[in-house]
This record gives sequence, C-alpha cells and structure tokens, in this order.
Amino acid sequence: MAGRIKGLIDLILEQRAKGDPFLIDTTTAKLIFKGVNPERFTSTSPDDPSVEARIKAIAAELGVSL
Repeated sequence: MAGRIKGLIDLILEQRAKGDPFLIDTTTAKLIFKGVNPERFTSTSPDDPSVEARIKAIAAELGVSL
C-alpha cells in the first residue's frame, strides 16, 4: 500500500502541532534531524519497512501514538 509513510508523517505532525505553524516547522525539523525528510514522501511513494520502523521509533520518542 503506497503512501503509508506519508500518512504516518502527517499523523505525527497533526498530533504534535495541533495546527500551530511553529510546531509544524519544529517537528518537521526534528524529523529531518533524525533522518526522515517529510518532503521526500508523497501519497504515491513506495513503502519501505525500514523507514516505516524508523518513523514509528521517532513517534515513540516524541510521545506520539500511531
């Protein structure tokens, strides 16, 4: 199912930022620093299990439940 990674990233941003543009930017920066650039993934991007696992680990570090 393509686009699962994009969905997870969007969920992290939604739960952490709750619509605050500043928090969206800082959360995006945190993801980039941890090795996941949200702009590289779209709804048609193929799913990579290793990237998905990394995103789930980052979500856990940020206190976001997926």
